[in-house]
Amino acid sequence: MIYVGSGLVVMILVGLIAILWAGPRGTGLAGIKRTIRMRFPAVRQMPPQELKEWLASPTNSRPQLLDVRQLPEYSISHLPGAKRIDPRATTDSILSEIDTNRPVVVYCSVGYRSSRLATQLIDSGFTNVVNLEGSIFEWANKGFELEGTDGKSTNKVHPYSPAFARMLKPKYRADAKAVE
Repeated sequence: MIYVGSGLVVMILVGLIAILWAGPRGTGLAGIKRTIRMRFPAVRQMPPQELKEWLASPTNSRPQLLDVRQLPEYSISHLPGAKRIDPRATTDSILSEIDTNRPVVVYCSVGYRSSRLATQLIDSGFTNVVNLEGSIFEWANKGFELEGTDGKSTNKVHPYSPAFARMLKPKYRADAKAVE
């Protein structure tokens, strides 16, 4: 319980950093990415363009995409083929849901929750995991493909909270309530 509570405190701090580092176009994603790299140094951060190329390659095996967000966030959009994993899931439950012989790419809104989950997996011995740097916010801001739970293409992303919404280009922000 302390871990979850301290995770919530860190998410609030990450949100405050986003506001403080907001640039001229209202995006503090670069600052958040720096913070995540410092907080989770053992987690490899994969740029969205690299993942896009990996997914498009006919010669590479497709990674397992794990969306580490709450159901209301996932329901609005996710990367095509992604499986939702509860951000508070235990390592054992995650390992029971994935093919441990295949690589895993995790993502959330900006990368904090997914980097935390990647750390859990790495600490348990599963090392074939990377975090999508900037997560779904950066993916969407680049105009890359998203889908809704109905499987149809969309360009809207759940903003997580009003502070985090500033990191999404306005045309990609879904009109949705903040998650808890």
